[in-house]
Amino acid sequence: MPKNPAVAQLIRHACTARGWGPTDLARAVGRAESGDPARLQRQYALRWLKGNRTPAYWWPYIAQVLNLDIRVIDAPHTQPPADAGTDTVASALELGRSDVDRRNFVTASSGYALAALGLPDPDSITRRTKNPPAGAVRVGRGEVAAVQRMVISLGDSAAELGGGHTRHLAVRYLTDDVAPWLNGSFTDATGRALFAAASQLMHLAGWMAQDEGDTPELRGLAQGYYAHAFRLAAEAGDPELSATALRGLAVQCVDLGFRAEAVQLGEACVEHGKHLDNARAVAYYEATLATAAAPGRRPAPGDQAPRRVRSGHRPPGRHPRRLLGGALLARPLGPRSGHDPLPPR
Repeated sequence: MPKNPAVAQLIRHACTARGWGPTDLARAVGRAESGDPARLQRQYALRWLKGNRTPAYWWPYIAQVLNLDIRVIDAPHTQPPADAGTDTVASALELGRSDVDRRNFVTASSGYALAALGLPDPDSITRRTKNPPAGAVRVGRGEVAAVQRMVISLGDSAAELGGGHTRHLAVRYLTDDVAPWLNGSFTDATGRALFAAASQLMHLAGWMAQDEGDTPELRGLAQGYYAHAFRLAAEAGDPELSATALRGLAVQCVDLGFRAEAVQLGEACVEHGKHLDNARAVAYYEATLATAAAPGRRPAPGDQAPRRVRSGHRPPGRHPRRLLGGALLARPLGPRSGHDPLPPR
């Protein structure tokens, strides 16, 4: 949110009165938010104290530990999600450009996750096929195949090097190469295939953001990418990709402690995937809902798969369209284990 020097001054005065530095503030806020004093890094508290950033998600917890009036600033958990009338392509590209330019970061929230359920526009592709923008490039199966191959390649690279090393490549590919195609001229069938491929790319970017680290900014980015992956998949009419994107949002809500919202997203995930001719995928989505509805559940010892795996260790018998590269091997559902966008194939 915009810088607010008055808020920074309030925080500094309250900390000075307690003899607190940024480390003390970070530990107290982290403990208030999750019970974990190591939850928040010192650098965030330092930015608040210096006035370089005004807290949004963290403000209620700061006000709590410093006995400040929470009404001093209007700080929702995150900035409002895109309006339901916003074009999905435009919103997705704006998210990517913000990531590239490192601006307008938002934090993850339960409200944003649930808002995604009501955003897809089922007539989006139809409108684009009938009224392509002036000067739009012609898009065919070759462009769709290029996106699919690039997603697999980027996924393999992320599996070997880590999401933090490759996310900028995925996002640049979205904003520089895929953007003209999404705004191009295509048939209905090609448009649906293109939106589905773009959904996979957005989901991969979300996985990369989660794999990179556990900061408020990265959690917000991952949530934004997953939400747009769902919107694109839903508008493409792809129930499997839709369910998988909702699973990503549900897992993140479990991770952040938003259990009620996780259950709602898990139910939507199961609803989208219930008619798939893939018993393993359906069971995978049902497990998502079951875990979301079981407070306190954690993966059993030994269940947690390695965070990163070599692309050469890819299990056999998986369709490349759903695999999205070696990075996306199935992992059990639970905190810090929700980084696998796609179910076993």
